[in-house]
Amino acid sequence: MSDAAQPTTAAEVRAAAEAVKTALDRHLAAVERRSGEDDPAVYEAFNQLAAAAEAYDELLYDRYDEVTPFEIPGADDSLPPYAGPEEPSALSVLIRRDYAVAEPERLLAQARRIEAADGGGDSDAAETVNGALGLLFGEFEPDEIASRHKEFGLEEADSTLWVTASDELPEPGEWLAAPFESVDPQRVVCRFDVSAVFDEDLDDDVDDVDLDADEDAEEDDELEPLDPDPDTDR
Repeated sequence: MSDAAQPTTAAEVRAAAEAVKTALDRHLAAVERRSGEDDPAVYEAFNQLAAAAEAYDELLYDRYDEVTPFEIPGADDSLPPYAGPEEPSALSVLIRRDYAVAEPERLLAQARRIEAADGGGDSDAAETVNGALGLLFGEFEPDEIASRHKEFGLEEADSTLWVTASDELPEPGEWLAAPFESVDPQRVVCRFDVSAVFDEDLDDDVDDVDLDADEDAEEDDELEPLDPDPDTDR
């Protein structure tokens, strides 16, 4: 018997499609019976549906050179079921924001202003990007930098915020040496992600919009403004 891979048969594609239907039914049943927001049965049914859909998509492509019109994120893209305390007595907020140094000269100019305002004109910190970043983050809160990043020559990239539940606060200074080393995903209460990846579908939709809409908007701009008081005689 040959070890070469055998071509996908129509029967295999049909069986994979039936498996997706079964997984859909199981997922809906689990959702209908869910016992809470983080029901492990729903999580398991979701993963089974994702696996069945992925297998069907691969076989469909192998046999017919076609793909499905939907995407189901894999299990690695979602958080595991919550396993933290029901009534947390403490919480930790972990934030990561990535920036590109898009305009180094603008960053350096801002750093020089900070240094001059603080009376540190003799320092060389504002003459290097590394030093300028130190001045910037020493002067402004991270949230203010996030809202004014363009002023500082920075360009936003991906960001994520995790809220994790704790039974009690750790001892003062306990985690400072390695603040992000021991994060338990099962204690994440909620998370918020910002990424250009999520905008790709939206950008595709915008590209398909009829350009006549822009022309109509330009024509509207040329119309005379409305009388603010329709009862006033001209």
